[in-house]
Amino acid sequence: MQKNRIRIAALTTVALAFLSCPIFPQAQVEKPPYPAMAPLDQYLIADEKAEIALARSAAPASISDAAEVRVLRRDGYATAVKGSNGFVCVVERSWGSPTDAPDFWNPKLRAPHCFNTAAARSFLPIYLMKTRLVLKGKSKAEIVAAINSALDKKELPALEPDAMCYMMSKQQYLNDQAKSWHPHMMFFVPGDAAKSWGANLDGSPIMAVNDPEERATIFMVLAAQWSDGTMGPSMTE
Repeated sequence: MQKNRIRIAALTTVALAFLSCPIFPQAQVEKPPYPAMAPLDQYLIADEKAEIALARSAAPASISDAAEVRVLRRDGYATAVKGSNGFVCVVERSWGSPTDAPDFWNPKLRAPHCFNTAAARSFLPIYLMKTRLVLKGKSKAEIVAAINSALDKKELPALEPDAMCYMMSKQQYLNDQAKSWHPHMMFFVPGDAAKSWGANLDGSPIMAVNDPEERATIFMVLAAQWSDGTMGPSMTE
């Protein structure tokens, strides 16, 4: 049971995607490790081809080779490669996490996601809006207020059924503790739905994080292999 709880806690920071809330128990510190946004250049990837390759590494090539790829530029995300299969691959930065996550401003974070059509239409827009707010210099409180307002006014789309994404990149850096963690898939469900899925129970292969800021439960299912076909860490780690 303890191992299962540790695994659940580990991805809580990620979800969310990223996702992802604290990971492993940490010594108390006097100030947060990343109290404010770093200079924008630290979040950007200078080589756009490298960012495209990293984004595509989120999913097996059978999916990501035909996916749309968006890259982060100084004015927000832009389409660098047009896709044909409805998937959208991006490298999320640290502000994909909830605003209370200790890594929210961590410039080292690189989280490749490959969203299916339903998630690209209805879940990805939240992250893209957060990105625009971050680049405008908005505070965490202002970001939360703006997202809440957009959801209330239905300026952001309702979460569609079957929304999910792949996070199977061996190169992902999800936070300073978990780093690449495990290859996994994430499934997005409206509201707080962990109990109805039997998630987070002893022996259950499903982990879940309720994300009130995005008004969704994020379910995580581990995969045995990274997107390149090499074996991932032991499922018990």
